[in-house]
Amino acid sequence: MEQFDVVIIGAGLSGIGAARYLQERCPWASFTVLEARDAIGGTWDLFRYPGVRSDSDMYTLGYSFKPWPGDKSLADGPSILSYVREAATETGVDRAIRFGHRVVAADWSSDEACWTVTAERTDTGDPVTISAGFVFSCTGYYRYDRGHQPDFPGSDRFAGTLVHPQHWPADLDHAGKRVVVIGSGATAVTLVPAMADTAAHVTMLQRSPTYIASVPQRDVLALAVRKYLRGPKAGPVIRWIKAILGVATYTLSRRRPETVKKLLRKGLVAGLPADYDIDTHFTPAYDPWDQRMCAIPDGDLFAAIREGKASVVTDHIDTFTETGIRLRSGTEIEADIVVSATGLDLLFLGGMVLSVDGQPVDVASRLVYKGMMLEGVPNMAIAVGYTNASWTLKVDLTCDYVCRLLTKLRASGMRQATPVNTDPSVVAEPLLNLTSGYITRAADRFPRSGTKAPWKVHMNYLTDYRTLKLKGIDDPALHIGNPAPPTTTVAGRRAGAARDAEATVAAR
Repeated sequence: MEQFDVVIIGAGLSGIGAARYLQERCPWASFTVLEARDAIGGTWDLFRYPGVRSDSDMYTLGYSFKPWPGDKSLADGPSILSYVREAATETGVDRAIRFGHRVVAADWSSDEACWTVTAERTDTGDPVTISAGFVFSCTGYYRYDRGHQPDFPGSDRFAGTLVHPQHWPADLDHAGKRVVVIGSGATAVTLVPAMADTAAHVTMLQRSPTYIASVPQRDVLALAVRKYLRGPKAGPVIRWIKAILGVATYTLSRRRPETVKKLLRKGLVAGLPADYDIDTHFTPAYDPWDQRMCAIPDGDLFAAIREGKASVVTDHIDTFTETGIRLRSGTEIEADIVVSATGLDLLFLGGMVLSVDGQPVDVASRLVYKGMMLEGVPNMAIAVGYTNASWTLKVDLTCDYVCRLLTKLRASGMRQATPVNTDPSVVAEPLLNLTSGYITRAADRFPRSGTKAPWKVHMNYLTDYRTLKLKGIDDPALHIGNPAPPTTTVAGRRAGAARDAEATVAAR
């Protein structure tokens, strides 16, 4: 069995970032990256639908060690994919990736102080086992093999094309076609203006509205910082400015929701036709950030509506017909193509089965330590980003913490770090703080946040920065132990002493 200090699972945005951190902060650590698919990029390689782009600004979605070089704040998918792949190749991280390895199980042995990671070769189905001192899961939290597809009544008799954005056919031509996009989330508001350029007409069919805000495609503030702080200093400054503004906006939304509603409505009034029914189509029943807010670059969705290329219908589906969709109101929308932008199907740890010393781990019954480790599970970290800000902001902090933890273990001669909750007053709460359907559908399959630190999962970059970056590793809730057995040979003792000295210097 091959042995590594660290196994990273996933070669997407998070996995490549984790590998770069290990390479630079823990150069002594051997690692490999196991990727189920055959390409780097994760989400940005999987999604190929028209107009695919980020819904977070790239100055914070990009890596801290590689500031986003583009001018677009909300960048297109191919540009992001190129950026991630460049981050992997420029330092040789890509050479550590093993494609076509889907991790199916991991079992921790306290006696050996290591994980036995079992992967399945996607080309042959053969099992592969690898030993690792630490596992870093960077799989995201949704299924890659399928999205959420409701069972629409009558969909089998629809004569047109029904497609889910997660599996977009490369040969699908929508030019001159009547298109209905079902949904009102980030994917739907991206698809509608992108397809409206060449389609006969695009209808966004939604059960209920979502908060939508127009943002400039070119961020004037970021460009001004680049102008006056040329070179490597600009990236960190822009990142901090955008992160602080994001925290401030979210905090205002939660504390003064009515104020934010008024501001958003002003943007709607400015962007939509004068007589548009904003109350029906763009006024949600919930408060801002109860669900994720959608950002549209330069108001492109509003422009498509003003120009008559797109329209919004708020109603419920009664049934599909041969030629389209009949609504509960009795109205029928004719369509050649129906896009089911109905969300994701969430999956924790990529479906990997965990066990500790042969005992299965029920992840749904475990608390999450500092938003990145599982209660009672040794030497494992999980990259989970923010729901109210850029994913990478949190993942960068997690990567930095993991490297510090690994260095701490090496310097102390200990082999195991296990989060343990001994406070009976900690109450479990949902891990993700949104009421969106795709999250609530999977809440019972995910671990839990707690009501107190260090089990409380924060959706606040400044709070997490203090907790994960500025504070030390020592914590009563993190049990560090399981020392390495004594070295029996003179050469081994000398080598061990040299490693200890190296680790001590690195820890300082």
